[in-house]
Amino acid sequence: MDEAKLKSVLSSLPDRPGVYIFRDARGEVLYVGKAKSLKKRVSSYFRRRDSFLSPRLRKLVEMIEEVHVVRTSTEAEALVLESQLIKRYQPFFNVDLKMGERYPYVCVAEGDPFPRISIARGGERSGMRCFGPYTRVSDVRSILRFVERFLPLRTCSTPMEEGKPCRERPCLRHFVGKCKAPCCGRISSAEYGRMVEQLVLLLEGRFGELFSALREAMEEAARELRFEEAARYRDALRALASLHRQRISSPLREGIDDQTWMEMEELRKVLNMRGLPWRIEGVDISHTGRSQAVGSVVVFDNGLPNKSLYRRYRIRDSEAPNDPAMIREVVRRRYERVLSGYEPPSDLLLVDGGPAQLGAALRALFQLGIRDKHVVALAKEEELLYVPHRSSPLRLPEESLALRLLKRVRDEAHRFAHAYQDSLRRRSLTTSRLLEIPGVGRRRLSLLLSTFGSIEAIKSATEEEIARVPGIGPSLARVIKQNLP
Repeated sequence: MDEAKLKSVLSSLPDRPGVYIFRDARGEVLYVGKAKSLKKRVSSYFRRRDSFLSPRLRKLVEMIEEVHVVRTSTEAEALVLESQLIKRYQPFFNVDLKMGERYPYVCVAEGDPFPRISIARGGERSGMRCFGPYTRVSDVRSILRFVERFLPLRTCSTPMEEGKPCRERPCLRHFVGKCKAPCCGRISSAEYGRMVEQLVLLLEGRFGELFSALREAMEEAARELRFEEAARYRDALRALASLHRQRISSPLREGIDDQTWMEMEELRKVLNMRGLPWRIEGVDISHTGRSQAVGSVVVFDNGLPNKSLYRRYRIRDSEAPNDPAMIREVVRRRYERVLSGYEPPSDLLLVDGGPAQLGAALRALFQLGIRDKHVVALAKEEELLYVPHRSSPLRLPEESLALRLLKRVRDEAHRFAHAYQDSLRRRSLTTSRLLEIPGVGRRRLSLLLSTFGSIEAIKSATEEEIARVPGIGPSLARVIKQNLP
Protein backbone atom coordinates (compact mmCIF):
# COMPACT_ATOMS: atom_id res chain seq x y z
CA MET A 1 0.00 0.00 0.00
CA ASP A 2 1.45 3.40 -1.00
CA GLU A 3 2.15 5.97 1.72
CA ALA A 4 -0.56 8.46 0.67
CA LYS A 5 -3.28 5.79 0.73
CA LEU A 6 -1.96 4.38 4.01
CA LYS A 7 -2.00 7.80 5.65
CA SER A 8 -5.57 8.39 4.51
CA VAL A 9 -6.71 4.98 5.81
CA LEU A 10 -5.04 5.36 9.22
CA SER A 11 -6.40 8.87 9.75
CA SER A 12 -9.98 7.67 9.19
CA LEU A 13 -9.86 4.80 11.68
CA PRO A 14 -12.14 5.18 14.73
CA ASP A 15 -10.88 4.94 18.30
CA ARG A 16 -13.57 2.31 19.01
CA PRO A 17 -13.79 -1.48 19.42
CA GLY A 18 -14.25 -3.52 16.30
CA VAL A 19 -12.82 -5.94 13.76
CA TYR A 20 -10.24 -5.18 11.07
CA ILE A 21 -9.77 -7.09 7.82
CA PHE A 22 -6.58 -6.96 5.75
CA ARG A 23 -6.85 -7.77 2.03
CA ASP A 24 -4.25 -8.16 -0.73
CA ALA A 25 -4.18 -6.60 -4.20
CA ARG A 26 -6.64 -9.24 -5.51
CA GLY A 27 -9.12 -8.57 -2.72
CA GLU A 28 -8.39 -11.85 -0.92
CA VAL A 29 -8.66 -11.74 2.87
CA LEU A 30 -5.23 -12.09 4.46
CA TYR A 31 -6.01 -11.60 8.12
CA VAL A 32 -8.91 -10.85 10.47
CA GLY A 33 -8.35 -9.42 13.94
CA LYS A 34 -10.21 -7.69 16.75
CA ALA A 35 -9.26 -4.58 18.69
CA LYS A 36 -10.27 -2.51 21.68
CA SER A 37 -9.23 0.53 19.62
CA LEU A 38 -9.20 0.06 15.86
CA LYS A 39 -7.07 3.17 15.36
CA LYS A 40 -4.33 2.09 17.77
CA ARG A 41 -4.29 -1.58 16.81
CA VAL A 42 -4.22 -1.20 13.03
CA SER A 43 -1.74 1.67 13.17
CA SER A 44 0.65 -0.48 15.23
CA TYR A 45 1.18 -2.85 12.29
CA PHE A 46 2.54 -0.08 10.09
CA ARG A 47 4.55 1.71 12.78
CA ARG A 48 6.44 -1.49 13.57
CA ARG A 49 6.61 -3.11 10.13
CA ASP A 50 10.40 -2.81 9.88
CA SER A 51 11.02 -4.18 13.37
CA PHE A 52 8.81 -7.30 13.35
CA LEU A 53 10.78 -10.31 14.52
CA SER A 54 8.25 -12.68 12.96
CA PRO A 55 8.74 -13.29 9.22
CA ARG A 56 5.02 -14.10 9.07
CA LEU A 57 4.03 -10.61 10.25
CA ARG A 58 6.54 -8.91 7.97
CA LYS A 59 5.16 -10.80 4.98
CA LEU A 60 1.58 -9.98 6.03
CA VAL A 61 2.23 -6.22 6.18
CA GLU A 62 4.03 -6.28 2.82
CA MET A 63 0.95 -7.82 1.16
CA ILE A 64 -1.70 -5.50 2.63
CA GLU A 65 -3.38 -3.34 -0.02
CA GLU A 66 -6.75 -2.72 1.63
CA VAL A 67 -7.93 -2.23 5.21
CA HIS A 68 -11.59 -2.70 6.06
CA VAL A 69 -12.98 -2.17 9.57
CA VAL A 70 -16.33 -2.97 11.21
CA ARG A 71 -17.10 -1.11 14.42
CA THR A 72 -18.85 -2.84 17.31
CA SER A 73 -20.25 -1.54 20.57
CA THR A 74 -18.11 -3.79 22.79
CA GLU A 75 -15.00 -5.98 22.67
CA ALA A 76 -17.23 -8.99 23.28
CA GLU A 77 -19.18 -8.29 20.09
CA ALA A 78 -15.88 -7.83 18.26
CA LEU A 79 -14.70 -11.25 19.44
CA VAL A 80 -17.87 -12.96 18.18
CA LEU A 81 -17.72 -11.20 14.80
CA GLU A 82 -14.01 -11.97 14.44
CA SER A 83 -14.64 -15.66 15.06
CA GLN A 84 -17.40 -15.73 12.43
CA LEU A 85 -15.30 -13.91 9.81
CA ILE A 86 -12.34 -16.23 10.35
CA LYS A 87 -14.60 -19.23 9.80
CA ARG A 88 -16.10 -17.60 6.71
CA TYR A 89 -12.91 -16.46 4.97
CA GLN A 90 -10.29 -18.90 6.35
CA PRO A 91 -7.51 -16.27 6.06
CA PHE A 92 -4.02 -17.64 5.42
CA PHE A 93 -2.36 -15.57 8.16
CA ASN A 94 -4.88 -16.65 10.82
CA VAL A 95 -3.38 -20.14 10.92
CA ASP A 96 -2.27 -19.82 14.54
CA LEU A 97 -5.08 -17.55 15.64
CA LYS A 98 -8.03 -19.66 16.72
CA MET A 99 -9.65 -16.90 18.71
CA GLY A 100 -12.15 -17.95 21.31
CA GLU A 101 -10.36 -21.19 22.24
CA ARG A 102 -10.18 -19.99 25.83
CA TYR A 103 -13.94 -19.43 25.86
CA PRO A 104 -16.72 -21.97 26.39
CA TYR A 105 -18.74 -23.51 23.60
CA VAL A 106 -22.08 -25.29 23.90
CA CYS A 107 -21.89 -28.56 21.98
CA VAL A 108 -24.53 -31.00 20.74
CA ALA A 109 -23.55 -34.54 19.72
CA GLU A 110 -24.32 -35.56 16.14
CA GLY A 111 -25.16 -38.94 14.64
CA ASP A 112 -26.97 -40.14 17.77
CA PRO A 113 -30.70 -40.91 18.16
CA PHE A 114 -30.55 -39.09 21.52
CA PRO A 115 -27.86 -36.36 21.20
CA ARG A 116 -26.36 -35.12 24.43
CA ILE A 117 -25.48 -31.53 25.32
CA SER A 118 -22.11 -30.59 26.78
CA ILE A 119 -19.83 -27.62 27.46
CA ALA A 120 -16.33 -27.49 25.99
CA ARG A 121 -13.52 -24.96 26.02
CA GLY A 122 -11.90 -24.70 22.64
CA GLY A 123 -13.04 -24.98 19.07
CA GLU A 124 -14.84 -27.69 17.18
CA ARG A 125 -15.02 -31.25 18.53
CA SER A 126 -15.19 -34.41 16.44
CA GLY A 127 -18.76 -35.66 16.27
CA MET A 128 -20.07 -32.52 17.99
CA ARG A 129 -21.82 -29.44 16.66
CA CYS A 130 -20.43 -26.53 18.66
CA PHE A 131 -21.88 -23.05 19.17
CA GLY A 132 -19.83 -20.14 20.45
CA PRO A 133 -17.56 -18.75 21.66
CA TYR A 134 -19.43 -17.28 24.63
CA THR A 135 -17.48 -14.41 26.10
CA ARG A 136 -19.09 -14.62 29.54
CA VAL A 137 -19.65 -17.77 31.57
CA SER A 138 -22.85 -16.19 32.94
CA ASP A 139 -24.33 -16.36 29.42
CA VAL A 140 -23.69 -20.10 29.27
CA ARG A 141 -25.24 -20.57 32.69
CA SER A 142 -28.37 -18.70 31.59
CA ILE A 143 -28.69 -20.99 28.58
CA LEU A 144 -28.18 -24.11 30.66
CA ARG A 145 -30.82 -23.03 33.18
CA PHE A 146 -33.31 -22.57 30.34
CA VAL A 147 -32.37 -25.91 28.75
CA GLU A 148 -32.59 -27.86 32.02
CA ARG A 149 -36.06 -26.49 32.72
CA PHE A 150 -37.69 -26.48 29.30
CA LEU A 151 -35.49 -28.65 27.01
CA PRO A 152 -34.28 -31.38 29.37
CA LEU A 153 -31.69 -33.14 27.19
CA ARG A 154 -29.29 -35.71 28.51
CA THR A 155 -25.72 -34.80 29.49
CA CYS A 156 -24.35 -38.32 30.05
CA SER A 157 -22.15 -40.10 27.49
CA THR A 158 -23.92 -43.49 27.74
CA PRO A 159 -24.24 -45.08 24.26
CA MET A 160 -27.91 -45.38 23.30
CA GLU A 161 -29.97 -46.94 20.53
CA GLU A 162 -33.57 -46.33 19.54
CA GLY A 163 -35.88 -48.93 21.07
CA LYS A 164 -33.16 -50.47 23.25
CA PRO A 165 -33.22 -49.08 26.81
CA CYS A 166 -29.85 -49.47 28.51
CA ARG A 167 -30.98 -48.86 32.10
CA GLU A 168 -33.82 -50.09 34.26
CA ARG A 169 -34.04 -47.03 36.49
CA PRO A 170 -33.41 -43.40 35.44
CA CYS A 171 -30.78 -41.27 37.15
CA LEU A 172 -31.39 -38.46 39.62
CA ARG A 173 -31.52 -35.82 36.85
CA HIS A 174 -34.75 -37.38 35.58
CA PHE A 175 -36.42 -37.25 38.98
CA VAL A 176 -35.62 -33.54 39.38
CA GLY A 177 -36.97 -32.78 35.89
CA LYS A 178 -33.63 -32.18 34.13
CA CYS A 179 -33.64 -35.18 31.76
CA LYS A 180 -36.35 -37.12 29.90
CA ALA A 181 -34.57 -40.45 30.59
CA PRO A 182 -34.08 -41.75 27.03
CA CYS A 183 -31.84 -44.41 28.61
CA CYS A 184 -35.01 -46.01 30.04
CA GLY A 185 -37.11 -45.58 26.89
CA ARG A 186 -39.27 -42.84 28.40
CA ILE A 187 -39.12 -40.60 25.31
CA SER A 188 -39.03 -41.40 21.58
CA SER A 189 -36.19 -40.23 19.36
CA ALA A 190 -38.68 -38.14 17.34
CA GLU A 191 -39.88 -36.20 20.39
CA TYR A 192 -36.32 -35.89 21.65
CA GLY A 193 -35.24 -34.63 18.22
CA ARG A 194 -37.80 -31.81 18.38
CA MET A 195 -36.20 -30.61 21.61
CA VAL A 196 -32.77 -30.72 19.93
CA GLU A 197 -34.09 -28.65 17.01
CA GLN A 198 -35.43 -26.05 19.45
CA LEU A 199 -32.07 -25.97 21.24
CA VAL A 200 -30.27 -25.33 17.94
CA LEU A 201 -32.63 -22.40 17.22
CA LEU A 202 -31.74 -20.97 20.63
CA LEU A 203 -27.98 -21.43 20.19
CA GLU A 204 -28.04 -19.92 16.69
CA GLY A 205 -29.79 -16.84 18.07
CA ARG A 206 -32.94 -17.50 16.01
CA PHE A 207 -35.23 -16.36 18.83
CA GLY A 208 -38.09 -15.47 16.51
CA GLU A 209 -38.36 -18.98 15.04
CA LEU A 210 -38.10 -20.54 18.49
CA PHE A 211 -40.83 -18.21 19.79
CA SER A 212 -43.08 -19.29 16.92
CA ALA A 213 -42.41 -23.01 17.50
CA LEU A 214 -43.10 -22.78 21.23
CA ARG A 215 -46.21 -20.67 20.73
CA GLU A 216 -47.65 -23.15 18.20
CA ALA A 217 -46.95 -26.02 20.59
CA MET A 218 -48.66 -24.12 23.42
CA GLU A 219 -51.76 -23.38 21.33
CA GLU A 220 -51.97 -26.98 20.14
CA ALA A 221 -51.75 -28.26 23.73
CA ALA A 222 -54.47 -25.81 24.79
CA ARG A 223 -56.78 -26.90 21.94
CA GLU A 224 -56.34 -30.52 23.00
CA LEU A 225 -57.09 -29.59 26.64
CA ARG A 226 -53.57 -30.50 27.81
CA PHE A 227 -53.49 -27.48 30.08
CA GLU A 228 -50.47 -28.40 32.22
CA GLU A 229 -48.37 -28.85 29.09
CA ALA A 230 -49.70 -25.58 27.67
CA ALA A 231 -48.72 -23.83 30.91
CA ARG A 232 -45.16 -25.19 30.61
CA TYR A 233 -44.89 -23.78 27.07
CA ARG A 234 -46.25 -20.45 28.33
CA ASP A 235 -43.56 -20.38 31.04
CA ALA A 236 -40.94 -21.29 28.43
CA LEU A 237 -42.03 -18.33 26.26
CA ARG A 238 -41.71 -15.96 29.20
CA ALA A 239 -38.31 -17.35 30.16
CA LEU A 240 -37.13 -17.08 26.55
CA ALA A 241 -38.19 -13.43 26.43
CA SER A 242 -36.17 -12.80 29.61
CA LEU A 243 -33.20 -14.67 28.17
CA HIS A 244 -33.31 -12.57 25.00
CA ARG A 245 -33.36 -9.37 27.02
CA GLN A 246 -30.14 -10.41 28.71
CA ARG A 247 -28.35 -9.94 25.38
CA ILE A 248 -26.72 -13.33 25.17
CA SER A 249 -23.44 -13.21 23.27
CA SER A 250 -24.43 -15.99 20.93
CA PRO A 251 -22.78 -16.48 17.52
CA LEU A 252 -23.85 -14.22 14.70
CA ARG A 253 -26.55 -15.72 12.56
CA GLU A 254 -25.21 -17.27 9.38
CA GLY A 255 -25.81 -15.11 6.32
CA ILE A 256 -25.37 -11.69 7.92
CA ASP A 257 -22.98 -9.71 5.73
CA ASP A 258 -20.64 -6.82 6.41
CA GLN A 259 -23.04 -4.32 4.84
CA THR A 260 -25.89 -5.27 7.16
CA TRP A 261 -23.56 -5.18 10.14
CA MET A 262 -22.46 -1.66 9.16
CA GLU A 263 -26.11 -0.56 8.80
CA MET A 264 -26.92 -1.77 12.29
CA GLU A 265 -23.76 -0.27 13.75
CA GLU A 266 -24.45 3.13 12.20
CA LEU A 267 -28.05 3.02 13.44
CA ARG A 268 -26.83 2.13 16.94
CA LYS A 269 -24.58 5.19 16.88
CA VAL A 270 -27.27 7.52 15.50
CA LEU A 271 -29.71 6.50 18.25
CA ASN A 272 -27.06 6.24 20.97
CA MET A 273 -28.00 2.64 21.72
CA ARG A 274 -25.82 0.51 23.99
CA GLY A 275 -26.03 -2.54 21.73
CA LEU A 276 -26.76 -3.30 18.10
CA PRO A 277 -30.43 -3.30 17.00
CA TRP A 278 -30.52 -7.01 16.21
CA ARG A 279 -34.32 -7.06 16.13
CA ILE A 280 -36.34 -4.13 14.75
CA GLU A 281 -40.15 -3.92 14.70
CA GLY A 282 -41.96 -1.75 12.18
CA VAL A 283 -45.53 -0.52 12.79
CA ASP A 284 -47.88 1.01 10.23
CA ILE A 285 -51.60 1.46 9.72
CA SER A 286 -53.75 1.57 6.60
CA HIS A 287 -57.32 2.72 6.05
CA THR A 288 -59.68 4.17 3.45
CA GLY A 289 -61.62 6.95 5.06
CA ARG A 290 -63.58 5.50 7.97
CA SER A 291 -63.58 1.84 6.94
CA GLN A 292 -61.30 -1.17 6.77
CA ALA A 293 -58.73 0.30 9.18
CA VAL A 294 -55.91 -2.17 9.85
CA GLY A 295 -52.49 -2.19 11.46
CA SER A 296 -49.34 -4.19 10.84
CA VAL A 297 -46.21 -5.18 12.74
CA VAL A 298 -43.22 -6.52 10.80
CA VAL A 299 -40.02 -7.83 12.35
CA PHE A 300 -36.47 -7.69 10.98
CA ASP A 301 -33.85 -9.97 12.54
CA ASN A 302 -30.23 -9.09 11.72
CA GLY A 303 -31.42 -6.74 8.97
CA LEU A 304 -33.63 -9.38 7.28
CA PRO A 305 -37.43 -9.87 7.37
CA ASN A 306 -38.61 -12.59 9.76
CA LYS A 307 -42.09 -13.22 8.36
CA SER A 308 -42.90 -15.84 10.98
CA LEU A 309 -43.19 -12.94 13.46
CA TYR A 310 -45.31 -10.61 11.29
CA ARG A 311 -48.67 -9.71 12.85
CA ARG A 312 -51.73 -7.86 11.51
CA TYR A 313 -54.55 -6.16 13.39
CA ARG A 314 -58.07 -5.02 12.59
CA ILE A 315 -58.52 -1.68 14.30
CA ARG A 316 -61.39 -1.97 16.76
CA ASP A 317 -61.04 0.78 19.37
CA SER A 318 -60.06 3.77 17.20
CA GLU A 319 -61.95 5.47 14.40
CA ALA A 320 -60.26 6.40 11.14
CA PRO A 321 -58.80 8.73 10.06
CA ASN A 322 -57.17 9.21 13.51
CA ASP A 323 -53.74 7.75 12.64
CA PRO A 324 -52.05 8.42 16.04
CA ALA A 325 -54.91 6.75 17.93
CA MET A 326 -54.64 3.69 15.69
CA ILE A 327 -50.86 3.53 16.13
CA ARG A 328 -51.45 3.70 19.88
CA GLU A 329 -53.93 0.81 19.73
CA VAL A 330 -51.63 -1.42 17.65
CA VAL A 331 -48.60 -0.78 19.88
CA ARG A 332 -50.65 -1.41 23.04
CA ARG A 333 -52.09 -4.67 21.75
CA ARG A 334 -48.68 -5.79 20.50
CA TYR A 335 -46.88 -5.13 23.77
CA GLU A 336 -49.59 -6.62 25.94
CA ARG A 337 -48.64 -9.91 24.30
CA VAL A 338 -44.92 -9.18 24.62
CA LEU A 339 -45.31 -8.64 28.36
CA SER A 340 -47.32 -11.86 28.60
CA GLY A 341 -44.53 -13.81 26.93
CA TYR A 342 -46.49 -14.63 23.78
CA GLU A 343 -44.43 -12.42 21.46
CA PRO A 344 -40.66 -11.80 21.41
CA PRO A 345 -39.28 -8.40 22.45
CA SER A 346 -37.28 -6.21 20.10
CA ASP A 347 -34.38 -3.80 20.38
CA LEU A 348 -36.02 -0.98 18.43
CA LEU A 349 -39.61 -0.01 17.61
CA LEU A 350 -40.11 2.03 14.41
CA VAL A 351 -43.46 3.67 13.63
CA ASP A 352 -44.44 5.20 10.32
CA GLY A 353 -45.18 8.91 10.76
CA GLY A 354 -44.10 12.01 12.61
CA PRO A 355 -44.14 13.39 16.15
CA ALA A 356 -47.85 12.63 16.69
CA GLN A 357 -47.37 8.94 15.83
CA LEU A 358 -44.19 8.78 17.95
CA GLY A 359 -46.02 10.30 20.93
CA ALA A 360 -48.91 7.86 20.51
CA ALA A 361 -46.55 4.86 20.54
CA LEU A 362 -44.73 6.17 23.63
CA ARG A 363 -48.02 6.72 25.49
CA ALA A 364 -49.11 3.16 24.75
CA LEU A 365 -45.82 1.83 26.14
CA PHE A 366 -45.95 4.10 29.21
CA GLN A 367 -49.44 2.84 30.04
CA LEU A 368 -48.01 -0.68 30.09
CA GLY A 369 -45.13 0.37 32.34
CA ILE A 370 -42.49 0.21 29.57
CA ARG A 371 -40.19 3.22 29.82
CA ASP A 372 -36.83 1.96 28.54
CA LYS A 373 -37.83 1.11 24.98
CA HIS A 374 -36.02 2.61 21.98
CA VAL A 375 -38.77 4.11 19.80
CA VAL A 376 -38.45 6.29 16.69
CA ALA A 377 -40.74 7.54 13.92
CA LEU A 378 -39.80 7.94 10.27
CA ALA A 379 -41.88 10.36 8.19
CA LYS A 380 -42.37 9.76 4.46
CA GLU A 381 -41.29 12.10 1.66
CA GLU A 382 -38.68 14.14 3.58
CA GLU A 383 -37.57 11.01 5.50
CA LEU A 384 -37.23 12.89 8.80
CA LEU A 385 -36.37 10.77 11.84
CA TYR A 386 -38.18 11.72 15.05
CA VAL A 387 -36.51 10.66 18.29
CA PRO A 388 -37.87 11.08 21.85
CA HIS A 389 -36.59 14.06 23.85
CA ARG A 390 -35.44 15.97 20.75
CA SER A 391 -37.09 19.24 19.79
CA SER A 392 -36.26 18.82 16.09
CA PRO A 393 -36.08 15.75 13.86
CA LEU A 394 -32.90 14.22 12.47
CA ARG A 395 -32.28 14.57 8.76
CA LEU A 396 -29.95 11.73 7.85
CA PRO A 397 -28.00 11.93 4.58
CA GLU A 398 -29.55 10.11 1.62
CA GLU A 399 -26.57 7.74 1.52
CA SER A 400 -26.86 6.95 5.24
CA LEU A 401 -26.71 3.21 5.94
CA ALA A 402 -28.88 3.69 9.04
CA LEU A 403 -31.56 5.43 6.97
CA ARG A 404 -31.44 2.66 4.40
CA LEU A 405 -32.18 0.05 7.08
CA LEU A 406 -35.01 2.10 8.63
CA LYS A 407 -36.64 2.70 5.24
CA ARG A 408 -36.49 -0.99 4.49
CA VAL A 409 -38.38 -1.78 7.70
CA ARG A 410 -40.86 1.10 7.26
CA ASP A 411 -41.66 0.20 3.65
CA GLU A 412 -42.20 -3.46 4.53
CA ALA A 413 -44.62 -2.50 7.32
CA HIS A 414 -46.47 -0.26 4.82
CA ARG A 415 -46.64 -3.06 2.23
CA PHE A 416 -47.89 -5.61 4.77
CA ALA A 417 -50.62 -3.28 6.10
CA HIS A 418 -51.88 -2.47 2.60
CA ALA A 419 -51.86 -6.15 1.58
CA TYR A 420 -54.03 -6.99 4.60
CA GLN A 421 -56.43 -4.15 3.85
CA ASP A 422 -56.74 -5.27 0.22
CA SER A 423 -57.48 -8.85 1.27
CA LEU A 424 -60.22 -7.65 3.65
CA ARG A 425 -61.73 -5.51 0.91
CA ARG A 426 -61.78 -8.42 -1.55
CA ARG A 427 -63.24 -10.72 1.10
CA SER A 428 -65.96 -8.19 1.88
CA LEU A 429 -66.87 -7.86 -1.79
CA THR A 430 -66.97 -11.63 -2.23
CA THR A 431 -69.13 -12.06 0.89
CA SER A 432 -71.57 -9.45 -0.40
CA ARG A 433 -71.83 -11.22 -3.74
CA LEU A 434 -72.44 -14.56 -2.04
CA LEU A 435 -75.28 -13.06 -0.02
CA GLU A 436 -76.83 -11.82 -3.28
CA ILE A 437 -77.12 -15.41 -4.58
CA PRO A 438 -80.77 -16.60 -4.28
CA GLY A 439 -81.05 -19.12 -1.46
CA VAL A 440 -77.84 -18.05 0.34
CA GLY A 441 -78.60 -16.07 3.46
CA ARG A 442 -76.44 -15.29 6.43
CA ARG A 443 -77.22 -18.62 8.09
CA ARG A 444 -76.13 -20.68 5.08
CA LEU A 445 -73.10 -18.45 4.52
CA SER A 446 -72.13 -19.04 8.15
CA LEU A 447 -72.44 -22.80 7.63
CA LEU A 448 -70.25 -22.60 4.53
CA LEU A 449 -67.60 -20.58 6.34
CA SER A 450 -67.57 -22.88 9.37
CA THR A 451 -67.18 -25.88 7.05
CA PHE A 452 -64.51 -24.57 4.69
CA GLY A 453 -62.85 -21.93 6.88
CA SER A 454 -62.61 -19.10 4.34
CA ILE A 455 -64.13 -17.57 1.21
CA GLU A 456 -61.09 -18.74 -0.80
CA ALA A 457 -61.67 -22.33 0.31
CA ILE A 458 -65.32 -22.15 -0.76
CA LYS A 459 -64.25 -20.90 -4.19
CA SER A 460 -61.79 -23.81 -4.49
CA ALA A 461 -64.30 -26.47 -3.39
CA THR A 462 -66.14 -28.70 -5.86
CA GLU A 463 -69.94 -28.74 -6.28
CA GLU A 464 -70.07 -32.12 -4.53
CA GLU A 465 -68.15 -30.80 -1.50
CA ILE A 466 -70.40 -27.73 -1.24
CA ALA A 467 -73.51 -29.88 -1.61
CA ARG A 468 -72.54 -31.94 1.44
CA VAL A 469 -72.84 -28.88 3.71
CA PRO A 470 -76.09 -29.17 5.75
CA GLY A 471 -78.88 -27.14 4.16
CA ILE A 472 -77.15 -26.64 0.78
CA GLY A 473 -77.79 -29.64 -1.48
CA PRO A 474 -76.80 -30.23 -5.17
CA SER A 475 -79.04 -27.59 -6.76
CA LEU A 476 -77.93 -24.70 -4.57
CA ALA A 477 -74.30 -25.88 -4.76
CA ARG A 478 -74.47 -25.60 -8.56
CA VAL A 479 -75.89 -22.07 -8.31
CA ILE A 480 -73.16 -21.06 -5.85
CA LYS A 481 -70.36 -22.33 -8.10
CA GLN A 482 -71.89 -20.54 -11.10
CA ASN A 483 -72.14 -17.22 -9.27
CA LEU A 484 -68.90 -17.23 -7.28
CA PRO A 485 -66.76 -14.23 -8.32
